[in-house]
Amino acid sequence: MKPTDWWRAQVQAIQAKRRIGSVQARRSEQITPDMVKQCMQNVDDLSSLSLKMNDEEVHVFFLDTLVDVSQIYENVFLPLQRSDGRDPMQALPFSQECLFDDMETLMSNLLRGHTILFFLERDLILHVNTFQVAHRSITKSETEATVLGPQDSFVEMLEINLSLLRRRLATPHLKVSSYTIGTQAQNKVAVIYLDNIANAENVERVKKRIDNVIYHGFVGMPILKQMLEDKPYSPFPQFGLTGRPDNATAALLDGRIVIMLDGSPDAAICPTSFLEMFSSPEDFYNRWSTASLLRMIRFFGLFITIMLTSSYVSVLTYHPEMLPPALLTILSESRSRVPFPPVIEVLIIELVIEILREAGIRMPTKIGQTIGIVGGIVIGTASVQAGLASNILIVLVSVSALLSFVPPNFLMSNAIRLVRYGFILMAGALGMYGQILALAFLFAHLLNLTSLGTPYMAPGVPRQWTDLMNSLVRAPLRFIVNRNRMSRAKQKHVRPVGED
Repeated sequence: MKPTDWWRAQVQAIQAKRRIGSVQARRSEQITPDMVKQCMQNVDDLSSLSLKMNDEEVHVFFLDTLVDVSQIYENVFLPLQRSDGRDPMQALPFSQECLFDDMETLMSNLLRGHTILFFLERDLILHVNTFQVAHRSITKSETEATVLGPQDSFVEMLEINLSLLRRRLATPHLKVSSYTIGTQAQNKVAVIYLDNIANAENVERVKKRIDNVIYHGFVGMPILKQMLEDKPYSPFPQFGLTGRPDNATAALLDGRIVIMLDGSPDAAICPTSFLEMFSSPEDFYNRWSTASLLRMIRFFGLFITIMLTSSYVSVLTYHPEMLPPALLTILSESRSRVPFPPVIEVLIIELVIEILREAGIRMPTKIGQTIGIVGGIVIGTASVQAGLASNILIVLVSVSALLSFVPPNFLMSNAIRLVRYGFILMAGALGMYGQILALAFLFAHLLNLTSLGTPYMAPGVPRQWTDLMNSLVRAPLRFIVNRNRMSRAKQKHVRPVGED
């Protein structure tokens, strides 16, 4: 034998030993049906079947609560029986192979409604997506109701929500990036944007923040949104929140990024600004003059609701000379039987309003409406007759409470109500001077906020003239031709020909 032949034979023998060793090691680490049963102990909705198909034993696992058994029979069992022993992956073209040692991925697929198939004689594990559960039908939005425009809303299934957007944006530029977050719940998150419009830096910033989220699980988008915002300690929301597909579509066309969570009917929109919190989808369905009027009512209603009751406290406590004598006489007569100082009087009535609001929300709809109306009238009338509050204060608190619900964004309404208490306390401590200090602190805080790295007070600060056409005043649509600068993709500078 030649030395080269001998050396080649030795190399082939070594390679054969390595292949045998790798196969034995793989078989020793291979996932078995018993391992799945052990991992899924005390899971009553787990179905474990051992079937004989074409003289081959097949072990099947699926969860009854996440699949349709008739669908498994038609799409999995029947194709396998008709395959006559051929390759199972050819009989099930939509199946995917599981790795022998990846138990975590296999269990994740099983818990997401996949059917797991063990072909032990072939050393093959397949999983087929057979997820099918009952879900809520598409209905009107209860939190963002409008008279004009589309009436559909998002539901709790991510696939249906994506289809609502795909139906409105039939373009290949609509990109969807999926992530799985949550150490326990394994929530599916989708980042949606138009790649030819959206700012690439904003998209990467959102994806990086989602990758860095460490939490046990999310039951709703408002929870995830708090972990993605720039300033989580601020009472003001820095991401928009909507349950309407038309509002999300308009945001995508403007270059924004939409974030959706499987199991939540809400979608987060970023970046956003403070003025956009007072915009409604119906603004673009109305004439520009009507939409502008409604926006100004919502915006100036913010300052009225935080200054109305606090001005009542400061004027009666420190600055009675600011009122005309006739009005001061009426207020004095109204408060003649009230034993509390104005600040305590206002806080008591404000807390009663909050309690009525919470009670109305927690109770059934019909009972809650009755409590809100009757309770407010009865308690307000009884408070005035008992001398616990003045009748003028009841009117002021009622108007202030109504104005706090004017913003379309519910989270902004909650922030306004919280800020109002700060103004009342500052007015009780320092009078009008305290109100001005609180207002200055509010403006400084808003100017310091950012949404995905962009100024929260844009387009006012920094001033962007083109964006002012769609801010506090909604100009006619023919003038709103440019996307907002805060979400506009950066243009690459092209050097003119001949320039050095």
